[in-house]
Amino acid sequence: KPGGVHPPRHLTEARRTLPHPPRHQSRRRRLHRPPPPRFPPTTVSSPAFQCFRPRTPRSSRGSMDSTTMSPPGVAVRDPESLEKRKTAIRSAGPTKLQARSLIVIADFDGTLTRYWIDGRRGQTSNGLLQQGNAEYDAKRQALYEYYHPLEISPTIPIKEKTKLMEEWWEKTHGLLIEGGLSFDAIKKSVSEATIAFRDGVVELFELLEELDVPVLVFSAGLADIIEEVFRQKLHRSFKNIKVVSNRMVFDEKGCLVAFKGKTIHVLNKNEHALDMATPIHDKFRYPNGYNPDSVLMKQRTNVLLLGDHVGDLGMSDGLSYENQIAVGFLNNNTEMSFKSYLDAFDVVYLNDASMRGVVELVSQLYQFKATNDEGMPMYRRPFMRGKLYIHITVDFPDSLTPDQCKTLEAVLPPKPVSQMTDMEL
Repeated sequence: KPGGVHPPRHLTEARRTLPHPPRHQSRRRRLHRPPPPRFPPTTVSSPAFQCFRPRTPRSSRGSMDSTTMSPPGVAVRDPESLEKRKTAIRSAGPTKLQARSLIVIADFDGTLTRYWIDGRRGQTSNGLLQQGNAEYDAKRQALYEYYHPLEISPTIPIKEKTKLMEEWWEKTHGLLIEGGLSFDAIKKSVSEATIAFRDGVVELFELLEELDVPVLVFSAGLADIIEEVFRQKLHRSFKNIKVVSNRMVFDEKGCLVAFKGKTIHVLNKNEHALDMATPIHDKFRYPNGYNPDSVLMKQRTNVLLLGDHVGDLGMSDGLSYENQIAVGFLNNNTEMSFKSYLDAFDVVYLNDASMRGVVELVSQLYQFKATNDEGMPMYRRPFMRGKLYIHITVDFPDSLTPDQCKTLEAVLPPKPVSQMTDMEL
């Protein structure tokens, strides 16, 4: 360099003789370095259940969408019992009669929504709320840091934990009223929140709406926030969805003044809170309304329950069902909580799995065929398509006339020429 100090000639010559890897190889090593794992691997060796990690199937198999990458593990507690219940639901009659016998009960936070978003913990419908008052936001955060470890602790008895949850919720609601929460603050909080629905949730809602299957979304959070999350994140409404959660009362200025009814927390969500349920579409004032009273939910004899907490199993209390399939999402504390989840749920999805496994389960309960990459364009991914669900209905006649038999023989493949022997039969 001009004005600089040049290295000795022998060092320069040695540097020139050193072998250098090709430029494309060094770039490949830099560009294709594998990312660090987001979750610790889960290994299970108990023979009391079947645990498998499904492979991403080829598109010709039609069982999983081609956009699904490395599906997480799923554990089935008793495969034989699960198949029996699926068969019992299928035997309810034609598809429409089957649909009228089924009700889906789902938790919201951590079940319909993702637990992890971009490598960090996603927010809950309670946690995303910012009152616009730093003092009260800090107080609610302090309550969360104290009570949340108690909520997820597997060593605290349910009875004792229920009292702690009631205490937590009552204190939090009191702070929201005292801090002057407004509905405008709710809208702003949702727009800035780190919250997203699991992949496959929209598919599931669309399929259940087509089948006219009611969906009860239970949450220990706040109904007004959940409805706003639906509006901002899904940009549409579903006529068959009802929200069962803590509902706020606002004055004419849009400020929170009270809460309706009994407090719902993570351990007391059940059918007895149905009087607080509100259809999402009513909040949006869609013209073609759906009368929720016309759906006799208590007469549904089959239940599909979705939750991420053992306490979510109480959501079906009060329903006189004949068959229930409980699906659990184990998002965290896998090593400590796996056994208790598998003892409670029929199917357990690990590591923040997508909802597509549940979509497959519902399609198995009815006469549906799923075809990959033939459905509608995906939201914000217009060049990628989802599944096309083909509804197959076969009505078999009680009897056929001779002329009808001849007509069928003309269009069906010909009968085999050679007759089967007794051994072949």
